[in-house]
Amino acid sequence: MKLYKTHKEKLELVEVKPFLTEKEIQNLVESNSSEFFNLEFVKTELTVGKYRLDSLCFDNENNSFVIVEYKKGNSYSVIDQGYTYLQLLLNNKSDFLLELSHHWNKVLKQSDVDWSQSRIIFISQSFNSYQKDSVNFKNLPFELYEIKRFENNAVSILKHISSSNESIESLASSKGGSVIKEVNKEVKVYEESFHLKKLKNNKVKEKWEVLKNKLNEKEGLTTKITQQYVKFEIDGKGLVYCNFRSAYIHADVIRGTVKTDGSKSKKFFNLDDPKNLAKENEWTWKSGDKGNQYRIQFDQDTDVDYFMFLLNQKIKNLS
Repeated sequence: MKLYKTHKEKLELVEVKPFLTEKEIQNLVESNSSEFFNLEFVKTELTVGKYRLDSLCFDNENNSFVIVEYKKGNSYSVIDQGYTYLQLLLNNKSDFLLELSHHWNKVLKQSDVDWSQSRIIFISQSFNSYQKDSVNFKNLPFELYEIKRFENNAVSILKHISSSNESIESLASSKGGSVIKEVNKEVKVYEESFHLKKLKNNKVKEKWEVLKNKLNEKEGLTTKITQQYVKFEIDGKGLVYCNFRSAYIHADVIRGTVKTDGSKSKKFFNLDDPKNLAKENEWTWKSGDKGNQYRIQFDQDTDVDYFMFLLNQKIKNLS
């Protein structure tokens, strides 16, 4: 990716300023894991058995561990290392729980973590075509990000998106695939089809496709799918969480947080909804703060254009 700056209506190329060591990247990511990936940093250089993991993070949204590895060279196998580390995590759950317990200063049980949503993030200044092709499966619990620093200290981080429809299960039956098979018994990567199976109303399915097409026109839109929902994001910020039922979809739009002293979080969101389709929903965090969202029922009678009118307000709020 090339980056330019303007000077007197002329474009000037901003030169890349490479990171000299993996440690530079590691320090940057660990200090900004929430901003980069919406993760909580837990531990650096965690040793488990004969392995040392670069960064241990926790995904509070999915209630799961995320291991982050930083790579300078391109001679390693992403598949082999990724599955080895996931196997290490699943076979040593008590070690990881202990680290999280120390971090949060509370005793945790294995049932407090969703191990099925465990994943690995690889970060490098560049991946070669072999490495990218090796993770070109539709349901792989790994993510590859290329990070670059420029001479003005700007930083870009770009996720490699798989375009394959082939399942990783095809490798599980091959020679050396026993680790893949073992990990895949517990770690699950969910697809849209998992949620669509719940939806029995064909008219709602048709409207869902129309909605997705409209959303995909939005710049910076990405989709994140978990066991609980299909989430649409704009530049990594949550736009709407879609929970599937047999005859409709619950679409949840986060308003923000009301703190115990009555103050509201920055950019607390108020919706202009003349048809009064969005219903307020509130819950209480462990801290005593109250989370607040709008819930909109997306069903066979939903006007997709009006639904987009509501979502566009949230998109503006996120910018």
